[in-house]
Amino acid sequence: MVVAKQLYGGLGHNPFNPAMVGYALLLVSFPTYMTLWPVPHQAGSMATLWAQVSGTLSAAELDALSGATPLDAFKHKGLTGADEFWAAAALEDTVQAWRMIALAWLAGGLLLLFKRVISWHIPVAMLGSMALIAALLYGLDSDHYASPLFHLTMGAALFGAFFIATDPVSAATSRRGKLLFGIGIGLLVMIIRTFGGYPDAVAFAVLLMNLCVPLLDLYSAPVPTGHRPQARRP
Repeated sequence: MVVAKQLYGGLGHNPFNPAMVGYALLLVSFPTYMTLWPVPHQAGSMATLWAQVSGTLSAAELDALSGATPLDAFKHKGLTGADEFWAAAALEDTVQAWRMIALAWLAGGLLLLFKRVISWHIPVAMLGSMALIAALLYGLDSDHYASPLFHLTMGAALFGAFFIATDPVSAATSRRGKLLFGIGIGLLVMIIRTFGGYPDAVAFAVLLMNLCVPLLDLYSAPVPTGHRPQARRP
């Protein structure tokens, strides 16, 4: 909040989404701690709490486990084909859980649209571009690329489309700018997911497109009624 918002002048002046700045900085600076989650446990005493922190709890004391998301597991499946991957990986319960979470995010996003808190331009453009690129890759090689449904429901795609990319301060403001902004995010997400080192990449895509917002607003501002469009100076 201090680095990404207050140093730029406070609310309404920050060029980057503060939540995504914090997440990206932590992920880049502390990748091990951000990807190896601590095991949940009811710490009934200081000894139990220290055992949890130091990692000395026995298997009988564990009440939950954490692991790679389906996006991460699919990305690092190596040369294994999709059919072989799903046959060997015990991810059915995890995939179903992620789909339920995605449905909850979708319901929340539709509620925001219904209440007119956000407009449809950024979510539709982002999810549409992701689905199109995923469909093209899946059509070219369905054995090594995930389906559009997988990309949209796994990870932070729906959450980012409705609750992150639509931030009114760091997003584009004009309708055409919002469409280009959403398309750019979806394109970057698919590029990083497919060819980059991070399995999700929504945060990085949003931050990269935040850099383009001034340019998008400059060249996509609507022409006032009764005026002829003029070439805008850079």
